[in-house]
Amino acid sequence: MNLELKKRIVTSILLLFLLYLMINYSYILIISLIIISVVTWIEFNSLIYKVFKKKNLIIKFLFKLLSLIYLSSLVFLILYIETEQTHLKICLIYSILVSIVTDIGGLLIGRTIKGKKLTKISPKKTISGSIGSFLFSLVLVPIFYNELLEYNLLYLIIITLLISLTSQVGDILISYLKRRAKVKDTSDILPGHGGFLDRIDGIIFALPIGILLFSFNL
Repeated sequence: MNLELKKRIVTSILLLFLLYLMINYSYILIISLIIISVVTWIEFNSLIYKVFKKKNLIIKFLFKLLSLIYLSSLVFLILYIETEQTHLKICLIYSILVSIVTDIGGLLIGRTIKGKKLTKISPKKTISGSIGSFLFSLVLVPIFYNELLEYNLLYLIIITLLISLTSQVGDILISYLKRRAKVKDTSDILPGHGGFLDRIDGIIFALPIGILLFSFNL
């Protein structure tokens, strides 16, 4: 096991522990959301600056404004669900976990089977990895089924696959920006992982889609 992989594993364990604390303690949730959203916004705009450099000042300003509005809205949505909507809290947790498991499935299956590339945007991503992402996400269905009995099994499977798909698209989108910016990671704040944006690129897109799909059935 190389040093980089060890760093990745240790950091992953710490991040999962942080997620556990955020789910169970409101004050940790609020503080963590503020820190993560601010750092993510900075990392995203650093990418935009490198992509457009000194040109297109209006476009860079629009990206900064829209990303700030989007991330702020996402934070308020999470806090609202945490404080007001007890039912949607489990849907929120489920959506986040689907995105995390999607990333794990893509990494494990993609590196094990390899095969044909999924897209030129991100050369490391393969079709086998994408299929692995979908399959891994479905593992959560039987685990959470009793907590989500108001949704029939077929609808829950469809929701899960759509969340996984959105997470993968979000990952590819940020990969595209990193490729345009000619950087490997958005920062080096998380050893073995890169930046916060590298870790939550799928989540920030999949989470609102998940909440919307779960709400649609009510």
